[in-house]
Amino acid sequence: MVHENPHSTVETKFQSLFSINVWCGMIDDMLIGPIILDDHVTGQNYLDFLQNELPKQLEYVPLATRIAMYFQHDGAPSHYTRHVMQHLNDTFPNRWIGRGSTINWPPRSLDLTPLDFCLWCFMKSEVYRKKVDTRDELLVNILDVIACIKECQDALRRTTRHVFTRVAKCIDVDGGIFEHLL
Repeated sequence: MVHENPHSTVETKFQSLFSINVWCGMIDDMLIGPIILDDHVTGQNYLDFLQNELPKQLEYVPLATRIAMYFQHDGAPSHYTRHVMQHLNDTFPNRWIGRGSTINWPPRSLDLTPLDFCLWCFMKSEVYRKKVDTRDELLVNILDVIACIKECQDALRRTTRHVFTRVAKCIDVDGGIFEHLL
């Protein structure tokens, strides 16, 4: 009779410590990006992204949309350096949302941001469905999932339009929890 030792351990290879910073944007039925950012996003490399990469990503967005669109980002420290805020003020005057803007966005307001309440959640569940052992495998998974999401224009459009419903519910409950009302 063989008895298993309840105190024994078996070494397995779990995901090593690596990460990838991905920038994406959403406008109507379009997913903009992805842009793979440096491992450590600083104010300077985020400013470089805004000045050099973002305009390229927006080339296929109709001009009327670009002129009227608002740019929103979260409260990451690199997003509110003096140079970044000045660039956003020049590029999106009174049309950018975030920390330090004239349109301040409350921290941890994930319920009102389509990238948070929809895209990143779905993307993470799909990307990590398959175990990865290297940064390159993770990057391939990310790019594959984003390519699939880009094909779902109706779902992207519904997601961006759903923001209005979410904001109305948030107002109805005076900024309280509203997810259960949706």
